Amino acid sequence: MANAKVIEAKQEAVDVVTGKLQNSITTVVADYRGLNVSQVTELRKQLREAGVEFQVLKNTLLRRATAAAELTELDEVLTGPTAIAFSANDAVAPAKILNDFAKKNDALKLKGGVVEGKVVSESQIKALAELPSREGLLSMLLSVLQAPMRNFALAVKAVADKEEQSA
Repeated sequence: MANAKVIEAKQEAVDVVTGKLQNSITTVVADYRGLNVSQVTELRKQLREAGVEFQVLKNTLLRRATAAAELTELDEVLTGPTAIAFSANDAVAPAKILNDFAKKNDALKLKGGVVEGKVVSESQIKALAELPSREGLLSMLLSVLQAPMRNFALAVKAVADKEEQSA
């Protein structure tokens, strides 16, 4: 009877992780070996503030979840201690926070992840982390859209100033 309850609890855990893998925009897998408690607490705090869920999970549970979510390519990075960050809202936040934290703390190593349903490598996660934030991208777009109008206004002003000087 006890074994049935344990198996049922494990299957529920696999189902929960499978749902998170399928519903998150970005999932980042990392090796946290060597981080102390205060460092992990700080990392969790940063991730929580960004709306990112961070968990330490057993690789066997993760492998079953990746099989159920049809993301078995992720299994090759599921070695050693594994922490995983799920984000259902922001595609860049987990990669950016974990990458920035890894730059300051050599103990944290990015392994890979899933972005919009596709398994990606560590280098692709780092490239995603280097992208500007949504606000940064919007300000760049706004600047590009404003440039022609600004240039036109400067040209009109230059013509007006030239005619004013000749008069």
